[in-house]
Order: sequence, then C-alpha cells, then structure tokens
Amino acid sequence: MGDNTMNLSKLEDILKDESKYRLAQVKKALFYHFIENWDEATVLAKVLREKLRANCDLEIHAKDSVSKDDRTIKSLITLSDGLKIETVLMRYQGRNTVCVSSQVGCPMACAFCATGHGGFKRNLTQWEIVEQVLYFSRLLKKDNEHIGNVVVMGMGEPFLNYDNVLSALRILNDKDGFNLGVRKLSVSTCGIIPGIKRFAEEKEDFNLAISLHAPNDKLRSKLMPVNQKHNLSELFDAIDEYIKKKDRKVMFEYLLIKGVNDSPEHARELAVLMRRPLCFVNLIPYNSIEFSPPIKGGVRGGVGNKFTPSDIQTVQSFKKTLLDLGVWTTERFRFGQDIKAACGQLVG
Repeated sequence: MGDNTMNLSKLEDILKDESKYRLAQVKKALFYHFIENWDEATVLAKVLREKLRANCDLEIHAKDSVSKDDRTIKSLITLSDGLKIETVLMRYQGRNTVCVSSQVGCPMACAFCATGHGGFKRNLTQWEIVEQVLYFSRLLKKDNEHIGNVVVMGMGEPFLNYDNVLSALRILNDKDGFNLGVRKLSVSTCGIIPGIKRFAEEKEDFNLAISLHAPNDKLRSKLMPVNQKHNLSELFDAIDEYIKKKDRKVMFEYLLIKGVNDSPEHARELAVLMRRPLCFVNLIPYNSIEFSPPIKGGVRGGVGNKFTPSDIQTVQSFKKTLLDLGVWTTERFRFGQDIKAACGQLVG
C-alpha cells in the first residue's frame, strides 16, 4: 500500500516548526470532526494543508463484513507494509464499542483462539491502534453516532506491546484527541505479570480485564501456555496488588467450553479464586473456530476434534453456582459469530 496508506506517525514531525496550537487544531480535525482528507480542515492554512496532504495521507484501506443482525461490523485493515489486522464495531442498546487489535497475530498460542494459531508478525504502532478507532468513528459520523467504549481485546497480547498500547489509550483519552473517559477504555491481558504491575503504577485509571478461562493451574496451562510462566498464584498476587493500589474493579473473562472447563466443580474452584474484593466474572460462551491447535496433555485439540461451546443449560447452571457462592457474575452478549468477529475468532 506504501505512501497511499494513512501514517499519522509523521504528524508531529510535519508540525514541529509550527505553533503549538496547530497540533491541537490538527487533532481536533482528525479526532473530533473525523475528516477523511486534509481539504476538509479549513481551519488550517492552505499551505499547511498541502504539506499535510503530500506527507501524511489519511486514507484507511479496509474491507468490511457486516453481521446478519447489523449489530456487528468486522473490518480487515491493510497496514502500510501490507500486513492485515481485524477490528470490530459492536452496536448494542445505543452503545457503540470498538474492539481493537494490538499486534499483527499473537505469540501466546492459546488453544481456543484462532489468532494465536496463525503466529506472530509484529507489534502495532500507537497510530495503527488509534487508526482502528478512527475508522469506525468516521463510519458512525455518517449516522450521527459516536464511539462510547474502546476495548483492547482484539488480535494480540496488549501487554507485550505495552508502550504503544498505553500511548494509544492516552491519545483516545486526550481532551484534544478523542476525549474518551478513562472508564470507557479497557485492556485485556492473558496474564502478563510485568504488564499488570506497570499498569498499576499508571496515573490513569484505565479498566483492566484478565483472560482467565480455567480455575486451576493444570487446566489453564493446557489451554494457555502463558500459565506455565506466570501461574495462577503469581497472577492473583499481581491482581491483589493492582486492586490495592488502584481500588478499581477487575473483570475476569471466562470462556465456557463444553466438557473442558464448564463443570460444577470448575465453577466452585472459580468461586474460590474470586473471593477477593472488586473482582467479577464475565462468562463468554465459546465461539467456534476453524480449528483447534493440538494441546500437550490431550485436552480436546487438533483438527477434526474441535472445541464446542457449552450448551445454554450448562452456562446458566455455571452462572447460578457462581452467584449462589457470592460471585459477581455477568454474561457476555454474543456478537458477530456469523462473520467470525467474536472473541477468539479474529485472524486478519
């Protein structure tokens, strides 16, 4: 795609000799008015618009897939080096949420996730992360709507691209940027301890979510290789410290996979882990993928032996067990399965 693809990383260099207020004007044009070409930024001098047009293209190359119920749009974005990522807009009860990717691919190789099966290519820059939000902001503008929430839960492990993710969140939070409140911005990690510890020290109170998916080390290590490096004891030590410092609630995401992690005993084990303040569980029925990579130890893996979602009765029974044991529990609405835009289905 080369020079014809948006590259906002050039902005500050282009504006370095301009008055400081120019940068604020440019940010407002991009992130408030959501211009798609520099000619629309009439507040800027013509010579500056020409300079920006010549050196910082605003075109985003994307291909959309829309779910049958029109609630979900998945966009395949082609980056300047030709690599591709997927990002998702979810529209529900008047609220528009964008799920953004932080890496091209993912190195974590979780057994239930299509993204990890494809391997890891590279980290995204801060502007490539922001670009995903900008794309849907432009789209929603046409319907006089706006983005309410951004979750870094797409392709990749955010805390393995920590600096770019945090820089992107700050652009989204910046009053001269998208001006989204910190409580509208969330990051989901599979359990990168150094990242959780750094996140606890940040001045902003962005939301934290943990991809848990198993209530004991033996099962979690089979499903999520990260657990072999950072086990549940280490993970919850870091979470306890985070809660102590931030006094913020933490969401634990739990995919329910039939016959793997959805038994009453699993629910009771999970309830024990959740016996701590400001923790709650978000149950997610598993979303089928084209394949499941083989898992060492033999828990349902491999082509032809796919994971399947827990049935409705099992999900409700699991939820009831948690609630009866005093665990704050929610259940995620399923978005975009028909266009493979749901949790764990993004492949780029």
